[in-house]
Amino acid sequence: MTSTKIETKELDFIATLIYKPTNLGGRKTPAVSGYRPHIKFDFDEMRTSGQQVFLNKDLVLPGDTVEAEIRIIAVDYFAHRLSEGMLFEFGEGSTIIGTGEIIQIVNQRLKKASR
Repeated sequence: MTSTKIETKELDFIATLIYKPTNLGGRKTPAVSGYRPHIKFDFDEMRTSGQQVFLNKDLVLPGDTVEAEIRIIAVDYFAHRLSEGMLFEFGEGSTIIGTGEIIQIVNQRLKKASR
């Protein structure tokens, strides 16, 4: 089964997502491809909505790991601040339901300048 892509705007990055199991504070129900939790990077308090389009799956259960295309709303805010290998949390309100790692930045506006 493959994901139906929801083309809302440019793809920003691809990430590996680890959803917490329910017994460790994760969701009680599966997440559907296109889900939009907030994303928080550890270098900033700002949260942004991040649409997750799962690769090769339509549904992710609590406790699953999946690769996903991510589109964020605050591209201008995070311009030149992200890098491959960077970790982030994603959640619903104050509840962190999973963690992610950027494996490929597609939107070059987001890529941190190398020094």
